[in-house]
Amino acid sequence: MRRLLSLVILAAILWSGWWFIGSRGVKTGLELWLDARRAEGWVAEASEIAMRGFPNRFDLTIENPTLADPDTGLSWQAPFLQVFALSYKPHHMIVTWPNEQLLTTPFEKLRVTSDKMQGSAVFDPGPDLAADRLTVIADAFRVASTQGWWAELPQARLAALRHEGAETTYDVALDASEARLSEDIRAIFGQVALPEAVEALKFDATMTFDAPWDRFAVERARPQVTSLDLKLAEMKWGGIHLQAAGQLTVDADGLPTGEIGVRATNWRELLQIAVDTGALPADLAPTVETGLSLLARMSGNADTIDAPLVFGNGRMSLGPVPIGPAPVLRIR
Repeated sequence: MRRLLSLVILAAILWSGWWFIGSRGVKTGLELWLDARRAEGWVAEASEIAMRGFPNRFDLTIENPTLADPDTGLSWQAPFLQVFALSYKPHHMIVTWPNEQLLTTPFEKLRVTSDKMQGSAVFDPGPDLAADRLTVIADAFRVASTQGWWAELPQARLAALRHEGAETTYDVALDASEARLSEDIRAIFGQVALPEAVEALKFDATMTFDAPWDRFAVERARPQVTSLDLKLAEMKWGGIHLQAAGQLTVDADGLPTGEIGVRATNWRELLQIAVDTGALPADLAPTVETGLSLLARMSGNADTIDAPLVFGNGRMSLGPVPIGPAPVLRIR
């Protein structure tokens, strides 16, 4: 009995020592990271860094964090950020954001609010912290700009899962259905009358990047897409229903090559939006409309187009109909 008690006491001492060493390492590591960002010209501040959770958890609370990247002009502020992990599994983290955050871009400030915003992230053990899988769920999520526009979601879901043996390839899924958009945003789309609510907005794809999503993605530069296997992108908004799937490769300049199969209902409204937003020159619209009308008749429904969206040489076309320059796919 005495020997058993001694073993229990020894185990408790060792476990306590592990917690104090581990917690101190996490806190010191974060402080050094903030110091390194400041040395690079960032604003990287926190009024307090507190570690709790003894003996089984590392509960990290960062009070009043502020990060600002001078290279992109992006900054983020919040009253706090909490990161939780089991002390025996520190590479699996639960992150809780506050109900209000502030994002600043070179063009505007964005007030981000939510009833609850929480994420789960699993990283490779090691100093690079390469992401293995990520899930973020936000309830009653709302973004309001100093320029007057706003957007809100009853719930937003984002998930990413790295492919086994492929450190830069992820399955990525986003569901932002039932989004509500302010009149300012809807006015961007021109003459087409669109309802406030977007009934469906979904994205499901496998994406390969030119670098892993690890801590260097924040410190140095964001990884850029090199290939996209789009399983489904869907938007249902008023009378418009757009679905797309296909594959693209993306070069170092962000220009895509490949084909995306597109099915578009009420395509004339989409054409009008393209003209009103400047995506399609107005003088080309009659020619494009004639070509798309032919495609629609070939699909058997005058209101629906079912054709490949072809990208190449910096241009794009819908079937045989040229529709303008290809978008540049770059992550800022």
